[in-house]
Amino acid sequence: MPFTTTRTVRTVISDGKGPPRVETRTITSGDDGGGGMNFGGFNARFGGMNINFGGGGSGGDGGSSTGRRSTASVKPVTQRGCVDGRTSRKDRTNPFAGLGKQSYDEIVKKCQAEGCLFEDPEFPAEDTSIFFSRAPPRPFEWKRPKEICSAPQYVTGGASRFDVQQGELGDCWLLAAVASLTCNTHLLNRVIVPEQNFETNYYGIFRFRFWHQGEWIEVVVDDRLPTYYDKLVFMHSTDKNEFWSALLEKAYAKLSGSYECLKGGSTSEAMEDFTGGVTETVDLKKAPTNLLNIMMKAHDRGSLMGCSIDADPNQLEAILPNGLVMGHAYSITSVKLVEIQTPKISGKIPLVRVRNPWGNESEWKGAWSDKSAEWKYIPADEKKALGLTFDDDGEFWMSFQDWQDNFMKIEICNLGPESLHEDEAAQGKIRWEATAEVGEWIPRVNAGGCRNYLDTFAMNPQYRVVLTDPDDDEDDLCTILIGLLQKDRRKKRKEGLDMLTIGYVIYKARK
Repeated sequence: MPFTTTRTVRTVISDGKGPPRVETRTITSGDDGGGGMNFGGFNARFGGMNINFGGGGSGGDGGSSTGRRSTASVKPVTQRGCVDGRTSRKDRTNPFAGLGKQSYDEIVKKCQAEGCLFEDPEFPAEDTSIFFSRAPPRPFEWKRPKEICSAPQYVTGGASRFDVQQGELGDCWLLAAVASLTCNTHLLNRVIVPEQNFETNYYGIFRFRFWHQGEWIEVVVDDRLPTYYDKLVFMHSTDKNEFWSALLEKAYAKLSGSYECLKGGSTSEAMEDFTGGVTETVDLKKAPTNLLNIMMKAHDRGSLMGCSIDADPNQLEAILPNGLVMGHAYSITSVKLVEIQTPKISGKIPLVRVRNPWGNESEWKGAWSDKSAEWKYIPADEKKALGLTFDDDGEFWMSFQDWQDNFMKIEICNLGPESLHEDEAAQGKIRWEATAEVGEWIPRVNAGGCRNYLDTFAMNPQYRVVLTDPDDDEDDLCTILIGLLQKDRRKKRKEGLDMLTIGYVIYKARK
């Protein structure tokens, strides 16, 4: 007597070549009454593991086999026509084509109509979305938050820098930027859209907003996350029920091409993608004399800041005796003048609060570290105002001088006019005026090379800038920030391409 099983599978597929579509398939499999028994239903239920019981060499995945034919068959119920959930071959020449074509609202409507959860074909729950150069070190399992814990939350008690814990991916530069982002609620909410949840109108889809290559775009992802034994593998929160940081990392990985594409980078890159700002980098060994004033103004304006120590070429993320880590990205989460009272002196001392994205006991061990003797000279109300804690959470304080002596580089992301909050705009505060130009180097047309090639250097694109509005200070000079962006390079790592060596030179023009 034949043994058969039948199941219907419905999947929402959206890539933007038209509205989202639902693919419905009825899968019938089993024994055709021949000698051996093929439990095709077992195979269908357990994800196509190609398991075959019985003789005859039947293919467990429904394909053809030797000796006898497989009895598993796939019968499409709906005809998909020309819409297959993927961008066209022409669109594929643009590595970001699919991102702009997925509509959050259209996907939600389709999920509502069909009563199913979103599965993103542009970033599938497969190993290729994690690594492009190798197989995962162990079998990861993609799970939705409701499969990981009983009561998942998108944000619990407000998003904070302590929600950012590094996983097994070498993307500390990204985590440092995310931790800095949490210090500015207005900017954070624009990126993570905090009203999302796992309860009301939940369809397994979440959206994030990034400033990407000159414009704000929305990236949607499904909520399937890489896990190992029900634990998140990559970025996660200290609260096991909170998932905004893990989903943010997934959306950024999708934007970049894969999780592996996030390995190695500069904090400034992510800061700009979160804010639309322009980053300036300062070599702390050649820092201007007013650096403290620059940092305090940047903190008051809500600018994002990060710092680092150059890497040891012979060791990855070497830990120094003072507790700091070389080749590792840190967030600067506060800069304060703190009142101090000792038997000999009283006054204000500049302190810098720094956070290690590892979120553990790897912290600064010198003066003003957790539980150091210096804190007894700070009044209790001042400590309370600082929100001082002595937990092994990766966050610590340093004196400004110790910070400058031990770190080598600071990156300050200055916010653009779009980042100005409505309340601040109403008060007349203006941060920056911004303009952007798009161009390219074309061989034998305007690609003149660097200054080593003086005969052709003048062929390079040139822009004339006139500054007319001096800063509100005593030197009667203007401030200009210039950033140079190269497109697509991180996502093209899977093609063997990396960042190009590019640059620019600023000249003072004659009147």
